[in-house]
Amino acid sequence: MIERLAQHGRRAAYVVPAACWLLSTSLLAASVTMQQSDPSAISGMPGFGDAAWWWSAGVLTLQAVVLWVLRDRPLAALLLVAAGLPALMVLGDAIGVGLLAVLVATYRAALAAPVRRLVPAVLGAGALVTAGVTAAGLRSGSAESAAVVGGLLQGLAAVGLPLVLAALVGARREADAALAGTAEAQSRERDALVQVVVERERTAMARELHDIAAHHLSGIAVMTAAIGRQIDVDPEGAKRAVAQVREQSTAMLRDLRNLVVLLRDTESSDPDGPVRVETLAGVPELVARARNSGLDVALETSGPVEQVAASGAIGPLAQLAAYRVVQEALANAARHAHGARCAVRVDVHEGDHVQVLVRNSAPAPGQALVPHDPGYGLVGMRERAELTGATLRYGPTNDGGWQVTLAIPTAPQTTSAEEPS
Repeated sequence: MIERLAQHGRRAAYVVPAACWLLSTSLLAASVTMQQSDPSAISGMPGFGDAAWWWSAGVLTLQAVVLWVLRDRPLAALLLVAAGLPALMVLGDAIGVGLLAVLVATYRAALAAPVRRLVPAVLGAGALVTAGVTAAGLRSGSAESAAVVGGLLQGLAAVGLPLVLAALVGARREADAALAGTAEAQSRERDALVQVVVERERTAMARELHDIAAHHLSGIAVMTAAIGRQIDVDPEGAKRAVAQVREQSTAMLRDLRNLVVLLRDTESSDPDGPVRVETLAGVPELVARARNSGLDVALETSGPVEQVAASGAIGPLAQLAAYRVVQEALANAARHAHGARCAVRVDVHEGDHVQVLVRNSAPAPGQALVPHDPGYGLVGMRERAELTGATLRYGPTNDGGWQVTLAIPTAPQTTSAEEPS
């Protein structure tokens, strides 16, 4: 592929000068033919047998050679090609055949060189063209003023038209480059946004896994500790505790299965039943499971909790966040405050917000705090609150316990009323 591109570049290097030479010499020959058929059509035009004609053909050939040899030095090529116009003054009115190479050289220079370096070369080329055309006009018998004006106009056109065309082509190239740069920047931005989304999904998955596993495993740890003491003195109680461990394990597997199903990219129904998304209405069941696992916890509600949960005033993501906050707070109490009494309160404030409060007292006498490494429970609570626009507060209480409070804003409920007629 690279070799083909190189070959294409080499072909373009000599095709343009060759085409320019072929066209200019063809015009030179056609001018002679036209002058022979009508001597008054072109003034001062030499014939095929004149030395001036062969001189002119040689100048046109040198212009093409300069275009090819100095293709990497466009400013020098422009000045040398334009210097051929004074040498072509012997053609009289047919001097225009030498302007083709000037047009090509000016276009190349305008595309390749910066404006600061281009201006002197363009002015020099324009002056040379003006001088050559003016001299040719005087040689063909034109009036001095007409020859000067004609030289100025042709000199301006010879360098002005290619400059305009090169400016348009350069602007198009810059626009294409800008579009390509914009497309590349948009591609990088999309990649960055995808990466952000992936990171958020990873964080959400880690948070869900932590909340599910921490809650159930905390209860299992408490119950298995009790089983170790009961198995000799209270076999029946140990059997009941084993049943509770099994219940907790089954619940954890169910919650993990629900999470996996939610993460699947499929519309097929789950063979084990519909996926359950936790809401505020599931908080009583959550508290009941914690109580069955041995945690001393009480639930208090204020207001129509189930109605608000089903009305859409709180979105499903916010309700899941509230459920997980209660779950994590109870798991923390079971792990770090053995024997403490816990209270869960859900208050529904109509038209304002829903407040979820989980409070545990200090550990029971003789129950020291369990040493533990810093975890991600509070971090997950805070992330859930920020994600749903809720307000989370947590910290120790005056009696040595711990309290977590989550305030979730509710969406305003629209009501319709008939206007009196």
